[in-house]
Amino acid sequence: MIEKILLANSGTGQTEEMLQILMEIPMIQRASVTVLHVVPPQITAEAMTEKWEEGGKTLAKAIHSLNLDPAHVTAMLRQGDPKDIVCRVAKEVDTDLIIMGSRGLKRIQSILENSVSQYVFQLADRPMLLVKDDINIRKINRIMVAMDRSSSAQDCLKLAIAFLRDIKNSQLILVHTNPDLKLKPGEIAANPNEDPVLIPAITEAKKMGINYKCVAPEGKPGERICQVAEEMRVDLLILGSPDRRPSIAKGLPDLDRLLGQSLSDYVRVYAPCPVLLVRSPG
Repeated sequence: MIEKILLANSGTGQTEEMLQILMEIPMIQRASVTVLHVVPPQITAEAMTEKWEEGGKTLAKAIHSLNLDPAHVTAMLRQGDPKDIVCRVAKEVDTDLIIMGSRGLKRIQSILENSVSQYVFQLADRPMLLVKDDINIRKINRIMVAMDRSSSAQDCLKLAIAFLRDIKNSQLILVHTNPDLKLKPGEIAANPNEDPVLIPAITEAKKMGINYKCVAPEGKPGERICQVAEEMRVDLLILGSPDRRPSIAKGLPDLDRLLGQSLSDYVRVYAPCPVLLVRSPG
């Protein structure tokens, strides 16, 4: 399912550690990896030469620390605007997964500071794993999937099950938030295992012999998803992020999403663990 991985390596952050943890998962171990480092344009030839040398050293250091099979790793050094180059290379190598670091900048701040991960998050047409600089990276045993009735949520479920089926003592956490539910004082919430949205996912988990737990909290979806992830010490959160850009403006980010109004944007900023946003290639 994931045969090609693009690691956008800036020389900082925790993306290398995240990739090493992913490579412990049986279904990922067969994947080929492209490690990309982008050198921004420079004013002088001397500065450009210096940056190319630094970039080469950064790539060499990353390849060495990853310690992967040389036959399955490609180092790529490119010049240009990092956010544009990452999107372009993702299409060139036809990657199944982009791994990027993120400072977790909020809404308009990420735009004003020209955030690379925010730009790629908006425009990439394939799954993207965002690893914030300020979170703890742990071995993957507990994966949470945010469920609804969308096809992207079903893709998330399939990916989570593929990850977990060969991991011992793992757990799948299925969460479906209900923003319209208002519990009265003393009122007991319904059994989440009887949530109509979660029942098909439960069936799939049982079929594959996956240990699961269901959560169906009330309240704002973004806030509650992040809260549950924190309370249950989730190692990886998988969330569907459907393409909502207008067809006439595929080359430009949708303004609503740039301003951070989408669920996936909220979770990207506030989740206490790595976030895998699932999209199907266009």
